Order: sequence, then structure tokens, then C-alpha cells
Amino acid sequence: MQIGAIEGATRIVGKSQGYMGLPIRDEKIDCSVNGPNTPSMTTAWLPTPAELEALNNGASVHIRILGTVPPPMMVAVGPEPSAEGV
Repeated sequence: MQIGAIEGATRIVGKSQGYMGLPIRDEKIDCSVNGPNTPSMTTAWLPTPAELEALNNGASVHIRILGTVPPPMMVAVGPEPSAEGV
């Protein structure tokens, strides 16, 4: 997966720690567990052609979280790009 440019990014994290830098969008969501206005961070990821082919052939998405205590997370598909490519 390639790091994508999330619409409305509010900051880039990880670069100062030696990583590539990950654009994120800070937002508040209504969470069924934590309630309304729960802080969240959203990122965008783009599959390579080989990964997209594997996904279309039934492969699953694997998520690796560094550390020993995984945070709550949601995985979803973002909107399709517009015809203008924006």
C-alpha cells in the first residue's frame, strides 16, 4: 500500500521519528462506544496494481500496528476519485 493524500489533511505525523510522514485528518465522530465528538484520525492508502489485483481475487487487507496494545480502529473504503482526478 502507498500512503495517500487524505482530503482535508490537518497534519503529518511520523516524519520526525524517521518514517515517511503520514498525512492525517483530525476529526470528531459519533462513536457507539465512546459517544459523540470522539476524537479520531483518518488516513488514506492506495493499493499498488499488484495489491489491487490480489484484493479483487479475494485477498484480505492486513493491518500492522506497532506496539503491544492495539488502539480501537475502523477500516473503510474512501470515496472514488472525481473525473478531474481531485
